[in-house]
Amino acid sequence: MVSRSEIPPRIRPADMNASRAGPPASLYVAGPFSMGYVDFFTFLIPLYGLLRGLDASEIGILVGARSIVAMFLSIHIGALMDRFGTRRVTLFFVWTGMALAPLFPVVAGFWALLLLQLVNGAAVSFSWSGAQTLIAQIAEGDAKYIGRFSFFARLGSTTAPILAGAVWDFGGAWPAYLLGAAWGVVLTVALLRIPGAEFFAPRPGDGTSRVRFRARDAWPRASDYVNSIMLLAIPAIALSMAIISMRNTTYSLQTSVYVVYLDQIGLVGTRIGILFAAAEIASAFGSLFAGRAMRLGDPQRTMLSGTVLSILLIAMTPLLDGIFALLLLFQLARGWLEGVIQPVILSVQARAVGRHQQGAVVGLRQTGQRLSSILIPPVMGAVADRWGTGEGFFIFGAFMLLLCAPLALIIRRIAGLRSAADGRRALPD
Repeated sequence: MVSRSEIPPRIRPADMNASRAGPPASLYVAGPFSMGYVDFFTFLIPLYGLLRGLDASEIGILVGARSIVAMFLSIHIGALMDRFGTRRVTLFFVWTGMALAPLFPVVAGFWALLLLQLVNGAAVSFSWSGAQTLIAQIAEGDAKYIGRFSFFARLGSTTAPILAGAVWDFGGAWPAYLLGAAWGVVLTVALLRIPGAEFFAPRPGDGTSRVRFRARDAWPRASDYVNSIMLLAIPAIALSMAIISMRNTTYSLQTSVYVVYLDQIGLVGTRIGILFAAAEIASAFGSLFAGRAMRLGDPQRTMLSGTVLSILLIAMTPLLDGIFALLLLFQLARGWLEGVIQPVILSVQARAVGRHQQGAVVGLRQTGQRLSSILIPPVMGAVADRWGTGEGFFIFGAFMLLLCAPLALIIRRIAGLRSAADGRRALPD
């Protein structure tokens, strides 16, 4: 039996043609500028910290601080998007990031920078969450369109640090952060030019929550958190959340212990950067294959099998004996796989709930991602310190594959039940 949450919502006649035509080009413009919005400020804060004479531990705290508020409030912001309209809420945070950008060059002390980083980091993170929610709503969970959106979004994450670094080298902190504000202007124009972006916003008299925003709405509601977490009762949401957590673990490993290992075997910074860029580029192109991957087989099996292969590819790093060509090949393969998996996961989650729950789903997903990005690196660092960096990869791989085993059994069980149900429906009355 199909649950009510899995039944696609009704489409108004005026929007059916737009749905067939796919999302507007302006949404694909919003993709790179929303994802790049995060990477832009993430890249600049270590440089600015060094300019102000902060030590490594203080810079590390500043870098990690950007995820703290987002971890606690992503569900709340997702609920606000569902309640008051995704574009409206997203624009508020885009403008917040623009307003805060010029404050960085005038702030010198660690504690003032920490406060600024907490607020600005949350604002740009919620801007990216809003763009993800919009593509889920407008594309109606179609993996082909979500894959295209992911492709363009990764172009933003690749180019934003390059542009920020070039402007920093040319003129220092002031022009670099002013470029961040200009980046927000482009994102604003793209969001405002998305036709029908507020079609999904609740309207008076349609039986949904009130549209008018009041001051008390800014305060998180326990009911929103409960309702968002209760989405895990939907099997598709629960399985995809478990799989995306494992996918994020490989990324956390790459940004922590993987870098340490490459440094230990003598790779210079340029070559390490090439390996990271290769994974991002391959991931961007992999996302274009997501729509086809959804049609070729069961999406849940696709998600899990791709994640298992991704885990194996990074866990085998010490076996490559430091040969750069092999390291590059493995990064390309893993990046491509993860590029395919991400839009499939987003598509499965978007289709599992109604249109007015897309913000809640994105908030739940962002909360899990922020939590893993905070917890996994220190855990893997402790494992590497205790048993060695190379051995840490094998320990990680064995543990993650062990966690994948019960997920495989659950997916197999669900497929069996689905086949049995299809067989019963095929029998004559």
